[in-house]
Amino acid sequence: MSSYSKRPSWDEYFLKVAMLVSERATCPRMHCGCVLVKDKQILATGYNGSIPGDDHCEDAGCKVVDNHCIRTIHAEMNAILQCSSHGVNTNGAMAYITNMPCTNCSKSLIAAGIKEIYIFTDYHDTLAEEFFQIAGVKINRLPIPDKIISYDLESFSSVVKK
Repeated sequence: MSSYSKRPSWDEYFLKVAMLVSERATCPRMHCGCVLVKDKQILATGYNGSIPGDDHCEDAGCKVVDNHCIRTIHAEMNAILQCSSHGVNTNGAMAYITNMPCTNCSKSLIAAGIKEIYIFTDYHDTLAEEFFQIAGVKINRLPIPDKIISYDLESFSSVVKK
């Protein structure tokens, strides 16, 4: 009998992917993950990390200005930049993000044509919500998905010849 409990909804699935992506973040001040999705297909992922060739915060320390680490590129920007470098159109896409975007990331998501965001954690006070409202970007606040990955190794083992 399978130990697998329930298949996640699309929203839960993409938020769980964003949670996994956030594990790659290199700034200890915040681990954030972003997944850009269009037509139920992942376009790109991003996490908080340093520019190519620079030290990582976890190795060299954060560069803090006005209580913000400026060493890292935020998850949302990294996902948008990944699309840009691969020629992927983000117009009309959705963003699944572990945290409410900061003000600058909200403006970038709007400019990239993102029409909906899904989050499960708010961020400190930003103008993101105001900008999203002005741009007509829908904010969906969902409960944090189950942190456990339900990989059904038992059923798989029963179909593999021993």
